[in-house]
Amino acid sequence: MKKEPGNSYYRALTRNMILVVLVVSFTPLLLVSGIILYEFQISYRGKVYAHLAEVVEKHRQRIDSFLTERLGNIRFISNTFSFEELSKESFLQDTLVALQQGYDPVFVDVGVVNERGVQVAYAGPFKLGNAMYAEADWFKKAIESEYFVSDVFLGLRGLPHFIITVRNNHEGRPWILRATVDFVAFNTLVERIRIGQTGFAFILNRSGEFQTTPLMDIVSRRGPYRDFLGISEDKGEGVHIVRKGDESGSDSIYVAGFLKQGDWLLVYQQLASDAFSDLWRARSIALIIFLLGGIGIVAMAFFLSRRMVNRLALSEREKEVADEQVIETGKLAAIGELAAGIAHEINNPVAIMVEEAGWIGDLLEEDDLKSSPNREEFRRALKQIHTQGHRCKEITHKLLSFARKTDSKVREIQVNDTIREVAALSEQRAKFSNVAIETDLQEDLSLMRASETEMQQVFLNLINNAIDAMDKKGGRIKITTRMQESGAHGPAILIDVVDSGLGIPKANMGRVFDPFFTTKPVGKGTGLGLSICFGIINKMGGEISVESTVGVGTAFHIRVPTPHQSAGEGTPSDTVSQQKGASL
Repeated sequence: MKKEPGNSYYRALTRNMILVVLVVSFTPLLLVSGIILYEFQISYRGKVYAHLAEVVEKHRQRIDSFLTERLGNIRFISNTFSFEELSKESFLQDTLVALQQGYDPVFVDVGVVNERGVQVAYAGPFKLGNAMYAEADWFKKAIESEYFVSDVFLGLRGLPHFIITVRNNHEGRPWILRATVDFVAFNTLVERIRIGQTGFAFILNRSGEFQTTPLMDIVSRRGPYRDFLGISEDKGEGVHIVRKGDESGSDSIYVAGFLKQGDWLLVYQQLASDAFSDLWRARSIALIIFLLGGIGIVAMAFFLSRRMVNRLALSEREKEVADEQVIETGKLAAIGELAAGIAHEINNPVAIMVEEAGWIGDLLEEDDLKSSPNREEFRRALKQIHTQGHRCKEITHKLLSFARKTDSKVREIQVNDTIREVAALSEQRAKFSNVAIETDLQEDLSLMRASETEMQQVFLNLINNAIDAMDKKGGRIKITTRMQESGAHGPAILIDVVDSGLGIPKANMGRVFDPFFTTKPVGKGTGLGLSICFGIINKMGGEISVESTVGVGTAFHIRVPTPHQSAGEGTPSDTVSQQKGASL
């Protein structure tokens, strides 16, 4: 099967090359990129979790310290002043003012409650004097504990708040000093935990009820929030990190730590997409770079594969042409050997024929044949035999000479002799095509430094092309030589080969010397003749050009510098060695 660039062989080869390039390029790229991205993702997540844990732990400690300090304030007052002193509302009011001045308006009010749950003294903005707390849940717990911090509740005032209590004894009976902590101030302390756009914090009690107001809406869930997180006191101290999806389909990070000896749970919540936004951004940039690089790799794979396959196809075609040339050269060599053998074989009988004709001529001079009435006719016939015999001898001599001249060494030759020889060899083919070969050769032409066989090849190609251009319609080929004594490039030998053929269209004029370009039918030309002529003349330092008019004819002009010009460009030895090297 002959391999053409567009057939299935080269298409399959192109696909395979593209596939190999893509696999070789993308495999290490994917492996390295995947490993680096995976390690970076693990490292980044660890840093995010560590940062969130540190922030929540610091705020947990700050809130615990806040509660401990406020409890310490109330314990100090309870231990410093007696029940009688604190039971006086004026004294209690002064104590509240002192607390508010020392700790900002964190404390809203203070009160003294006896063992029956009756508030015997009150200082604050609400009318809670003699309020009954016997049935209040916080009182039941506070009367049983030395000190107590309640959950957030509405109570009698109808506003969210929580209280701090300290139990003491007076005359063997317990009493309680209670203080209300400003919910807004406490809630603000929790709200300060903000990271990113979706991060916020809140506090839950043991029942999963909110002790602070979340900054953002939280989707309702079945069961307590603490159960959803799955964090209980048996988890131990410190900060716990949980990542879960909720009913809305959002994936969130929860960082939690216990407060107030496990009664409260501080929870920080943030969407995972927000917490890892820098990671997603880095991954997006990496993906864009990867895609751009992948597009570049694919484009380069297509480009290089197509280019390499085209070059391979071109080399295959050149190899096929070279193989054909080798075959043709072998045929020509065989024909040359055959011609030499035939010339030898013809020379022997022709020599005998000419010799015998001479002997018959001698016999005609004898007396018994002088009186023959056909003696003159015999002489005419013998002269014709002698003439044609010598002509056959000259033809075989030229055939032998052409067949044996295979030496491509550069030496000084007389180009006129080469032209005459080639014209004589082409004369028979020209007559068959009704073409006349004329020569107008300047006799005192200078010698030319060239390979005689290469010049024979040049003139044979030009003459054969000219005969083919006549297309058996007949015509004329004129070969002229002349000496150019002076010019822009110095003295040179000018050779013109002009025919009266069909001419060359202008569209083909720029390609006549290109290799493999031919307008002849398939099988009648390789497109290498004029390319070889161009190469030979160019190697000699000469020039070859063409002029043509469609319907009028074509003229090839050859200009070859004389040996004197070549010697002027360098030393004779250098010139000879260079020309010999070029002919190898």
